[in-house]
Amino acid sequence: MYVVIGGAGMMGLSLAQQLLKLGHTVAIIDIDPLACRFAREKIGVMAFEGSAVSTAILLEAGIRQADAVVAALRNDALNLALITLARSYGISHIVVRMRDREFLEAYRLAQASHIISTVDLAVATMANAIEYPEVESMMHFEQGQVEVLKLPLPEDCYATGRTVAQIAQDPRFPTGSLIIGYQRYPHANLEIPNGNTVLEPGSTILVVTRPELVHPMIDFLGIEASRLPTLEVSHPNL
Repeated sequence: MYVVIGGAGMMGLSLAQQLLKLGHTVAIIDIDPLACRFAREKIGVMAFEGSAVSTAILLEAGIRQADAVVAALRNDALNLALITLARSYGISHIVVRMRDREFLEAYRLAQASHIISTVDLAVATMANAIEYPEVESMMHFEQGQVEVLKLPLPEDCYATGRTVAQIAQDPRFPTGSLIIGYQRYPHANLEIPNGNTVLEPGSTILVVTRPELVHPMIDFLGIEASRLPTLEVSHPNL
């Protein structure tokens, strides 16, 4: 996939690096010559110096051949202009980083495919860290009707040493919840567990549940925040 990124700030550069690792071709546009030089020499992507809302620069960067555009510029007004230009070149897959929620409706009207609020993400993560210190990370789906939890399993919690089937068949296991992922140790590949998978100490599980069952799930598994290692969650520059 050929991706054009407007903005070589921390988010744009980090995204370019990640997309490159995933095998995509990336072009990044920024008015800062030092940022463009860094993108070329340190990350290894194409970088074009100039305004990402300039048609001449967009054409130079290959906007007509792009499969996707990311608007990660320094302010929402510029991002909105980039979305409009990208649409005019027939790009249907457009991701935008939103700083100010007042632009949400404007982004929707401009038909951005995905609107990512870095502030909302950071606030939600912090709130979850306060409310659920046992949870390593949490994702919300269907307007918050479904939660996917990433839970580390300390050595002496209830779940360790038991199979997924044993846990699911326990009458105390929150109804309608599922264990959908299993990571045996940090940085190991994520597995799809079956009923015979034994949950080992130090492993991590992914659990799908409803919002009102998050606390009951944590209580059932016997995970206590005081026994967990310090967790660090990084966010792009806000």
